[in-house]
Amino acid sequence: MPTVTIIVPIRNEASFIGATLRSLLDQDYPADEFEVLVADGGSSDSTVAIVRALQAEYPNLRLFFNPKRISSAARNIAIRHMAGRYAVIVDGHCQIPDRRYLRNVVEAFETTGADTLGRPQPLDAPHPTDFQRAVAVARASRLGHNPESDIFSDEAKFVPPQSTAIAYRREVFQRVGLFDERFDACEDVEFNHRVHAAGLTCYFSPKLKVVYHPRGSWQGLFFQLGRYGCGRARLAAKQFESLTIPALVPPLWVLWLLLAPLLCAIVPEIGLLYLGLLLLYAAVIGAGSYWLGRNLPWAVRWQVPLVFVGIHFGFAYGFWREVGRRVRTHGVFSRSIVR
Repeated sequence: MPTVTIIVPIRNEASFIGATLRSLLDQDYPADEFEVLVADGGSSDSTVAIVRALQAEYPNLRLFFNPKRISSAARNIAIRHMAGRYAVIVDGHCQIPDRRYLRNVVEAFETTGADTLGRPQPLDAPHPTDFQRAVAVARASRLGHNPESDIFSDEAKFVPPQSTAIAYRREVFQRVGLFDERFDACEDVEFNHRVHAAGLTCYFSPKLKVVYHPRGSWQGLFFQLGRYGCGRARLAAKQFESLTIPALVPPLWVLWLLLAPLLCAIVPEIGLLYLGLLLLYAAVIGAGSYWLGRNLPWAVRWQVPLVFVGIHFGFAYGFWREVGRRVRTHGVFSRSIVR
């Protein structure tokens, strides 16, 4: 029986899936001690053909079809078929920089006794474009990601699982259930909130680092963060206590930008406050971008402010779009909506 099950949810990952799977399948770990379960959500590119070609080389690679197409359903399909004691989730557009990765996973579970494991997820994949370098710099900063998350940390420690857990003992699924398939984004955060509520532990190990490829365009970044914002709003509807102040800042800021000009017609003095806050935002983004990009080429540096705008406004767009959808559909935004 395998010790480790690696779960890879994918859809249209032809550009990366071959390298990702080889970095997993060529691990310095006995082939009969781990399995790689790929769940494909109806890819329209050559993703499936690449996986099938690799199956001819690696008997411990299995492919499943995910008719619901979303990541939460893909994870559940693989969990239902897993044979390992430990499950590790790896996305199809990342790289595993260490051939001892699986050994490090097993060692972390066995030496710490943790129920789940977290890992760093930097965006420093090789050969990035100038825009991708700007995304990596911005997302690793406090202005570019939730400061309550440890995914850019490099310190080994026990942490809350909500934003970091990616590997689980088999018993965790028996304890808290599977991923909620009403989530197309933030399904991991929602699941990890249940892990935390069950009193289970999470150990964060820098040895488990996985390198992600940043989005290659501003539009791609905007809609990626829009999915995150949508997921956060959906999570708040189910578990209102999950809605933290850092997650609320971008949606409230964008709401202010849209509503304040209308309020100025009623209370002209608001115009000064509006202008002042707008200048403050520009100053903070400008200063942060200058500091983060001070040692980078100009071709990267000038794009950092645009990346911050894409992150903040994309997240807010997704958040309010989901809130609006729920209010139109149900007339109220509450936990009862998704029960």
